[in-house]
Amino acid sequence: MGTLTGKIALVTGSSRGIGQATAELFGREGATVVVHYRKSEAAAADVVARIRDAGGQSFALGADLEDPEAIDALFTTIEDRLGSLDILMANAASTAFKPILDLKPHHITRTFDVVFGSLVHMVQRAVPLMARDGRGLGRIITVSGHGTPFTLPAYATIGAAKGAVETLTRYLAYELGSRQITCNAIAPGVIATDSARYYMGERYDAFDREVTAQTPLGRIGSPDDIARVALFLASPLSDFVTGQVIRVDGGLTLASGPFENMKHIE
Repeated sequence: MGTLTGKIALVTGSSRGIGQATAELFGREGATVVVHYRKSEAAAADVVARIRDAGGQSFALGADLEDPEAIDALFTTIEDRLGSLDILMANAASTAFKPILDLKPHHITRTFDVVFGSLVHMVQRAVPLMARDGRGLGRIITVSGHGTPFTLPAYATIGAAKGAVETLTRYLAYELGSRQITCNAIAPGVIATDSARYYMGERYDAFDREVTAQTPLGRIGSPDDIARVALFLASPLSDFVTGQVIRVDGGLTLASGPFENMKHIE
């Protein structure tokens, strides 16, 4: 039996990157996985197929997390098809990588709606499903980022939104503990994903080398590195862990000024 056998998990933004790796690992560990996507229906279908090919159960649902009605429809479908939910991993994000002086109101609104506002709404819908049929401990896992303790170029909006997610995670842990629901955040370091490549553009290869040189474990992170920590937080091994922000960065935050040399790769 897998670590998550009999559990039902929703992983947002799981058609690629960290979400994809986590959804597939949860599926291999026995969970029924709802693969969420916004636009990438074909990619989400591929994730579902891989989970099923490995012997797991999964299906995909699309929803724009900026839209509260779409979130309601997402959870209504989960309730109708599965009846309950054990694990919510809030991984989806959206932003515009722009300097603060270049931001437009819609850049700010969309980032906070997708990253922060949707989390509140999803938790409000998920908690009643986690309390059904004596299912035991529920799990809420949020995904923060490396740009919360540090400043990164053109990263202010999502860095601020992810910082708010870390704070909200602690409040959720405090408020939901009496319901036997744990809430923890994962703060990835620099991870080799499509998003990282998009953010750095043509500077990515130089950025990769710079980060690798400054990381004590000597490599850049992978989505699987984050997925394994998510599995720990979703499993019975973490029953007494709540309200924590767990940094998964190969020791990068131990370096002195980890991005002090970024000017050399611009």
